[in-house]
Amino acid sequence: MKNLSHFKLFRSFPDGIILFSYCGLIYLLSAQSKLATPFWFNHQDKLIHFAAYALMALWCWRFFRHFLNKIQHLIIVTALFCSFYGLTDEWHQSFVPGRNADSADWLADTCGALFMIAILYQLQLKFCLFKSLGQ
Repeated sequence: MKNLSHFKLFRSFPDGIILFSYCGLIYLLSAQSKLATPFWFNHQDKLIHFAAYALMALWCWRFFRHFLNKIQHLIIVTALFCSFYGLTDEWHQSFVPGRNADSADWLADTCGALFMIAILYQLQLKFCLFKSLGQ
């Protein structure tokens, strides 16, 4: 039984590196007083938040699928992880000069994650991507 858990940990390692590196990237970008992004339209930052956390949900799903055997648990853990990270990211920004915490950004983060989770769930149902989520 111990070997099985070591095997899961070994198989999850690349996905964990990607997920936590991505979280670190978001943290570093949030620590910048100003980000150089071109202005295309009003509220484009919400779309950027949406897309960034949709991608985070993909990496979360890939990482946590190694440890969770039920799809419902995978959905909940992925959603909570992304939403909580978005919340702490907004809190972190409140301490960065020139930045502020915005509940609309957190909402965009959470919606982006939920959107990707819905896509991944539909793909899981349609293509049975994994015979067992724990494998």
